[in-house]
Amino acid sequence: MRSPSPTSILAVSAFALAACRGEVSEDPPVTLIRNMHNQPKYKAQAAGKFFADGRAMRQPVEGTLSVEAFEEDDERSTGVASDAQGYVLDIPKKAAAAFGGVDALVARGKERFGIYCAPCHGLIGDGNGTVAKRGFTGIASLHQDRIRRSPDGQLYATITNGVRTMPGYAAQIPMNDRWAIVAYVRVLELSQAVSAK
Repeated sequence: MRSPSPTSILAVSAFALAACRGEVSEDPPVTLIRNMHNQPKYKAQAAGKFFADGRAMRQPVEGTLSVEAFEEDDERSTGVASDAQGYVLDIPKKAAAAFGGVDALVARGKERFGIYCAPCHGLIGDGNGTVAKRGFTGIASLHQDRIRRSPDGQLYATITNGVRTMPGYAAQIPMNDRWAIVAYVRVLELSQAVSAK
């Protein structure tokens, strides 16, 4: 039996493609889960029959906070001094008060550090975490003089916004927890300075 010639294969292919003309159908589309398309809902600015005032849009419940909750204290939320000339030198007292004192602040910082920071920086902050052991280079040791001498607000801003290959953690770590991590980093620095002597 002879194999088909390239010309005959081309002719059959052209005939098959000609059958697919893409005509518009008047039939409704096939929908497997119809309730995803037909949902009872109100659209913004629409009239509504459910509420007595006839409005579909409602005021938020009293006390509702947005995802980006407003923080009056810019120094605490950004780590930048109010005069915008530099960073906050020390952890704000309100951050420690949020946890009920410095001991609770450091304990919370240790917990959050273990979750978010230790994979890269290591449990003691030396830059030899699991990620570094897997071959990723350039992870900073938190015991460098440059970091030890930096203001607390700068560490906070680094955690918030990221730096170089480190991403910002503002979306994952709440504001007070970021300050708690700064407090724990300072404790780590002191403990390693003592053990190095």
